Amino acid sequence: ERERERERERERGATMADSWLWLATIVVLFAVAASIDDKCAACNAVAEELERGLANEKPRNHLDLRNRLDSKGQRQGKVIDYRVSELRVVELLDGLCEKMQDYTLLKTASETQEWIRIQNWDNLTINKQEAKAHSKHISSYCGSWRS
Repeated sequence: ERERERERERERGATMADSWLWLATIVVLFAVAASIDDKCAACNAVAEELERGLANEKPRNHLDLRNRLDSKGQRQGKVIDYRVSELRVVELLDGLCEKMQDYTLLKTASETQEWIRIQNWDNLTINKQEAKAHSKHISSYCGSWRS
């Protein structure tokens, strides 16, 4: 009975840690947008890239962290659902800054600015030098908070 209670407490602690981890991730992503000229558009571009990462994600098994044996020979530890694991967050954020190099700031018809993903830099009709500068700006800022 006591062992079950301890296990429930560990699970509650893991759930709370997962919640804090996701909250921290969101705060960091908003920090990326904070130093960019058009914050909403930059935030949308980062969110778009994260959504692309989620859509391309392969299904994964639970993470089995049961690597100890108790006195009865039973494995001790936790099995964590990959969807709420720290590993998933790390893998989603890994390479995010490099992927942001594919984005540049573009003025739309309504004179607002929007971060767009460039498929082919050679076919770009706007000033390529300026577009590359915008691309480096968002990517280098992204790298500054990841370090």
